[in-house]
Amino acid sequence: MIKKGIRDGIPIGLGYFSVSFSFGILAVSNGFTWWEAVLISMANLTSAGQYAGITVMAAAGGLLEMAISQFVINIRYALMSVSLSQKTEEKFKGIYRLILGFGITDEIFAVAMNTAKEIKRSYFFGLIIIPYIGWTLGTLAGSVCGNIMPDVVCDALGIALYGMFIAIIVPSARRSKAVLFVVAVSVVLSCMLYYIPIFDKISSGFAIIICAVTASALGALLFPGSEPD
Repeated sequence: MIKKGIRDGIPIGLGYFSVSFSFGILAVSNGFTWWEAVLISMANLTSAGQYAGITVMAAAGGLLEMAISQFVINIRYALMSVSLSQKTEEKFKGIYRLILGFGITDEIFAVAMNTAKEIKRSYFFGLIIIPYIGWTLGTLAGSVCGNIMPDVVCDALGIALYGMFIAIIVPSARRSKAVLFVVAVSVVLSCMLYYIPIFDKISSGFAIIICAVTASALGALLFPGSEPD
């Protein structure tokens, strides 16, 4: 199972390398040393949270400001953890649940939830190890080498994560009308929250939660799953 997890995690790791490369560049440009940028990525696995975090630190923000910003941005991972924990094997408890919580990202969650069988510890460890390494090495490469690369190349690297996430969603949406409906509702809600001026005070973290909860609730009501015997 660990080999399958590693194999499934390779595309995520490649995408994370390009995104964290940009993070390394941004961190160094805000006054961080290369090892500080790498340490941040080793202790975290959240792109939006890290980008917001170095912004607060660069502006000499307080601990309360940091705590609130991280809570708002990353609270969606709590919902993902609860959902994913329903598919884990019985042995997946205790310290392993803590590891699961640390390793959950949007892409890892999507891949793990598409696993047909229950999620075993070995599979999940294999799934998160390559993305974690890719995220850390990408930050190292960006903080050390990013300043010598053209801006157009650095900007292009940030697109890989979105393409990777689309590649995860599209196959499931093609197979299932329910998934397609939930994705479509999420897209519509996301566009509304982003473009309608009345919603411009809603942070990106809360916007993701609103879209996810609303779309999944509608999907559960309109496409209820059959209960096992």
